[in-house]
Amino acid sequence: MVKGYSTREVAELLHLPEARVRAFARAGFLHPTRGERSEYRFSFQDIVLLRAAKQLDDAAVPSKRVWKALRSLQEQLPANRSLATVRISAAGDDVVVRDSAAAWEPYSGQAVLEFDVGELAQEAAPMVRQAARHAREADDDETTADDWYRIAIDLETVGAEERAVDAYERALEADPDHGEARINLGRLLHAAGRLRQAERHYRTVIEKSPSNALALFNLGVVLDDQGQAIAAREAYEAALEADADFADAHFNLARLHERSGQTAQALRHLSRYRVLTRST
Repeated sequence: MVKGYSTREVAELLHLPEARVRAFARAGFLHPTRGERSEYRFSFQDIVLLRAAKQLDDAAVPSKRVWKALRSLQEQLPANRSLATVRISAAGDDVVVRDSAAAWEPYSGQAVLEFDVGELAQEAAPMVRQAARHAREADDDETTADDWYRIAIDLETVGAEERAVDAYERALEADPDHGEARINLGRLLHAAGRLRQAERHYRTVIEKSPSNALALFNLGVVLDDQGQAIAAREAYEAALEADADFADAHFNLARLHERSGQTAQALRHLSRYRVLTRST
């Protein structure tokens, strides 16, 4: 299987000369793999960084600031999940990545970068779907669970949720213990209203990894949505035992305690949630 996106595909998508794409790749802020002929193969995360690099470069931002901003952006981009709702803004050396459509107001007089990854995702959709189709047609042992997992994330990013479900399921066929794929599959099934199936996937992860805070939190959400408030509370509490700073678990516990009239506990968790999210 050919893994990742070629220099030519990326160049056409971003309207860049291939030589410029290769030059950015050599700069060190991307993590492309190498194909059978040692050619670059880019991930969707690389493409996001390349788009940012192009806009900063086109805005005549000094190279030193470009590399600093892109290193910051690389650190902030969400790992192992869809980028479709991400918005990227930069002014000077500062880069902000947000999961909402709220605009970031930069200081005046500085070069500004701002774009929605969702817009880029729509442009990239044909390329991502083609890569997934080629993987399905190849159907060989070289396509690993991690390969299918990355394909699924890219499919989510371009809004192809049903195909992403198929890719996550293929990842689990290759490796039933791939916890990240199972959690993401559960999340998509949950969003599609298939709550019992989602619950089973979360519980399977927890059986293998009892301290997986994300799986515990997601289990709490799906139990809450099924009206099982007590079980949901226990799952959120277990998530906090695994990660005491899991802000959303504090928030959801505050809501459950408030609903049951336990005001003191609700305020305690809400206060902690505010502390944890104050700087974000």
